[in-house]
Amino acid sequence: MMLPGAALAGKVAIITGGASGIGRATAALFASEGASVVIVDIDQERGGQACEEIAGHGGRALFHHADVTSSQDCVEVMARVEREFGRLHVLFNNAGIIRRASVLELSENEWDRMMAVNVKSVFLMCKHAVPLLARSGGGSIINTASGWGLAGGPRAAAYCASKGAVVLLTKAIAIDHGPQNIRVNCICPGDTDTPMLRQEARELGEPDDAFLGAAAQRPLQRVGQPREIAQAALYLASDASSFVTGSALVVDGGGLAGSI
Repeated sequence: MMLPGAALAGKVAIITGGASGIGRATAALFASEGASVVIVDIDQERGGQACEEIAGHGGRALFHHADVTSSQDCVEVMARVEREFGRLHVLFNNAGIIRRASVLELSENEWDRMMAVNVKSVFLMCKHAVPLLARSGGGSIINTASGWGLAGGPRAAAYCASKGAVVLLTKAIAIDHGPQNIRVNCICPGDTDTPMLRQEARELGEPDDAFLGAAAQRPLQRVGQPREIAQAALYLASDASSFVTGSALVVDGGGLAGSI
């Protein structure tokens, strides 16, 4: 049995998009470090499976089905967390989608959906989480941005715009709520081997192996693994980063090293 660690002992953490990929790896890691984890996702089946896996390793997790682009759903997430635990210490806004397209290829509906899932959800979850975080004595908000929130990429206009917005929204919230002992940071991952990365390959009409091979062209010569991004989230969630706020942490194997 995996015995809980100490980095997040006694903490309560919400993870959106926690049913797969980076979110699922982070939920497992946070639980192994002693946190009670609330997985928020629209994928009830995989979200439930993630909670069962955590419980099987001695951790505590519950699943909450929600559309994080809905204000009412976000309110209900916070109400359940307060009802179940009475406090909140970590919010990881990780839900996100991608559509690989230029502005000419992108529909207005696709643009609106990208902005809703990738940006509006961060706004809504923070809006409704901050009061509970403040009543809990403060805490950490972590937002998933992207390397393409700092530098542009091909056929990814809406995605780049949305992740750039997350970077600056992170900084603005950090300024506003630092006095409440709430730290707010974002992670800017590079290509990571998740279902979403493989979806990109399909959208571009490329075989998975060829696409991942091209994505590996960076100083470390490989794509990232979800647990490696989860480790960055753990650092930002824990007291190890107690003087870190308003930052964009790049975790990309050196992909942007020569770009910014």
